[in-house]
Amino acid sequence: MKVTGSAQPLLPLCRRLLPTGLTRVPGLPVALLKATALELAILTAHLVLYPSGITQERRAPARSALPGQRDGTARLPSDTRPPVVLLHGFIDNRSVFVLLRRSLARHGGRRIESLNYSPLTCDIRTAAELLGRHIEEICERTGSPRVDIVGHSLGGLIARYYAQRLGGDARVRTLVTLGTPHSGTRAVPLANAHPIVRQMRPGSPVIEELTRPAPGCRTRFVSFWSDLDHVMDPLEAACLDHPDLTVENVRVSGIGHLALPVHPAVATGIRQALDEDRPDTDIAPREDGLTVA
Repeated sequence: MKVTGSAQPLLPLCRRLLPTGLTRVPGLPVALLKATALELAILTAHLVLYPSGITQERRAPARSALPGQRDGTARLPSDTRPPVVLLHGFIDNRSVFVLLRRSLARHGGRRIESLNYSPLTCDIRTAAELLGRHIEEICERTGSPRVDIVGHSLGGLIARYYAQRLGGDARVRTLVTLGTPHSGTRAVPLANAHPIVRQMRPGSPVIEELTRPAPGCRTRFVSFWSDLDHVMDPLEAACLDHPDLTVENVRVSGIGHLALPVHPAVATGIRQALDEDRPDTDIAPREDGLTVA
């Protein structure tokens, strides 16, 4: 799977933005320049779309009670597959999933729910508890006993905390994470002023909690990580490694952090991950990963 030439016009700009010494290094991978160009293009587009995702998504109106229902609440007909819940990253909103949502709806025919958590959120544990309440409401409204979750960056960490530490594995069938700092990231040290950034650092109390035993966790985890993700330091921080969890780590080559919830090749990989229903079996890693550039 290859990235299209849409990023090509931005390559000269990327060469100017990168440190002068770095651009003169012999053998500097062209893939790095292409990935940087694509990140800039995605960032620009996302800034345009950001206002459209500030408010919470509209929910389907409750239907009147069906014949024979005593509680006065009507559940919407449930798909045979769980609804998919999309959870954005730090200082972001649901607009980041515009393309992924369209891809999942077009090819999977699933019910899609996008959730916003407040940009003022300062604690992963609190955000995970709020996520749990949202998921209970979704399950009640749709009639589905479980959901699948796709979480980008911090969103994946919040969802993992819910599934692993708050009993959310009873509700979450599959959790797909995109560029999530499972073991903590050291990137952007100046951002340490924000409490939730400190919780995403290696060795933080939250990261330490996630290393504790989780026997019998029923959620299946699929972690997409990129070899050009500059938000992850080290890069392998986005890999999930826990002896009690059923995990598949998928290496993505050729794109950066912002492209993970946007690129069509990754969207295909996400659809494939959600279509696999093997909660009781070990999942072997994909040896060749996913190359998109």
